[in-house]
Amino acid sequence: MTTPADGAAPTGRRIPEAVHRRRWAILGVLMLSLLIVVLDNSILNVAIKTISTPAPTGLGATQSELEWAINAYTLVFAGLLFTAGLLGDRLGRKKVLLGGLAVFGVGSAFAAFSGSPGELVTFRAVMGLGAAFVMPATLAVLMNVFEREEQPKAIGIWAGGVGLAIAIGPITGGVLLDHFWWGSVFLINVPIVLLALGLMLWLVPDSRDPRPGRLDPVGVVLSVVGLVLLVYGIIKGGQLADFTDATVLATIGAGLAVLVAFVVFEKRSAHPSIDVTYFKNKVFSAAIAAIALVFFALMGVTFFSVFYTQSVRGYSPLETGLLMLPLAAAQMIFAPRARLLVDRFGNKATTTAGLLVIAAMLAAFATLDADTPIWVLEVVFFLMGTGMAHIMTPVSVVIMQALPREKAGSASALSNTFRQVGGALGIAVLGSVLSTAYRTGIEDKLGALPPGLRHTAGESIEATLGVAAKLGPRGEALVAPAHDAFLHAMHVTALWGAGVALVGAVVVALFLPGRQPAAQPGREERELSDARS
Repeated sequence: MTTPADGAAPTGRRIPEAVHRRRWAILGVLMLSLLIVVLDNSILNVAIKTISTPAPTGLGATQSELEWAINAYTLVFAGLLFTAGLLGDRLGRKKVLLGGLAVFGVGSAFAAFSGSPGELVTFRAVMGLGAAFVMPATLAVLMNVFEREEQPKAIGIWAGGVGLAIAIGPITGGVLLDHFWWGSVFLINVPIVLLALGLMLWLVPDSRDPRPGRLDPVGVVLSVVGLVLLVYGIIKGGQLADFTDATVLATIGAGLAVLVAFVVFEKRSAHPSIDVTYFKNKVFSAAIAAIALVFFALMGVTFFSVFYTQSVRGYSPLETGLLMLPLAAAQMIFAPRARLLVDRFGNKATTTAGLLVIAAMLAAFATLDADTPIWVLEVVFFLMGTGMAHIMTPVSVVIMQALPREKAGSASALSNTFRQVGGALGIAVLGSVLSTAYRTGIEDKLGALPPGLRHTAGESIEATLGVAAKLGPRGEALVAPAHDAFLHAMHVTALWGAGVALVGAVVVALFLPGRQPAAQPGREERELSDARS
């Protein structure tokens, strides 16, 4: 075994030999834990159309309720990631992983048997609570079982695991919905959780920060309240198709004010949930921004693409899952190999190119029509997955290596927080753009309906088609206008997403480092240290 004096590795051999020998098996267990957290959202994306169907097939959830079913999970997840990362660093990452998995499994079981959209939203929030303790701990453990020179490869495989979950999720969800009731998409998590718990107890070592900070309950409350108010206001604006409504503006304004108070409090706190001085490092900040912006664009597009394939094109949930396979396959293929491009061209070129590909593919959605050959959609999905793979691996490595190893939980929490917040806002903002554009396009076709039914039918394409089905032959005249209005709304939303991805490309092109000479390892750490001193 080498010692720090040998200089054989950038940080010296710090991993016990027994742990080092089983590091790849440990990575497999961590990826299984990651799998269920990502799998859940990718399964839900396929199931949202079924859940929006009236009982007994579904719960009759409105578009706003569907967004909250997704965002309740995401907001609790994002709001508690700071504390989860700190608790993992303080109490031990293995302990919080085990606890988080148990809570996630219990929430999944209750979500499966929800009797109303409100119950589903509540139990999704419980699942988010468990996931908040799982996600940052997986990367933190990874950083503590791999030596620095192997970390980029391990993080690439870890990121490829996201692609695997995206692949398995929709297909698993489609198979379950073809044979069982909608709740089975949540119940499937329970056996996976039990398997992960057993393997984790057996294989995964515990680790913690030798100098942990104190907990920050005020910061946690401010972050959760601020995010909930902000996203609720955005969803409400889309539901009303009016972002100038006084209630909408007041809620959004209050959310922003609370988030500003959160930043100010964290800056002055002696034991903050998030050390805001990290963001003085432009490389670190650009990497965080890239993650948030790419998930803002992608989550919003995933939300509307399900309605495109199922409501407009007429594919089943299983067929929709299979159609999304190229997106996942590209991530699985390219995420572990993205480091090779980084070694050759640098972080800046690799990540900027990835974001430009994402922007181009989002813009391509604006060309899709009701009769576009389906292979075009498959090519778009594959290239989107390719772009994402060349963003996630480089920026994850930059973020995780910018902070000291003992702060791995905090670094992972920051990365995942901005990813989840970006995704939540993407669903809220782009979902609201979709809803507003759809209502505008369909309103003048609903004049013959009673006023109450007219408002309901204008909420989403699924609501319009549901009303049309109830009207029988008289409702058939609404189907074609609903498809046309949705396609127009999808085109508008896709162009918004493309614009966001372009902003991300500009940010990383300006601030991420280019190809660095081999003689300059650890520059990010020195920049961060200088920024904090």
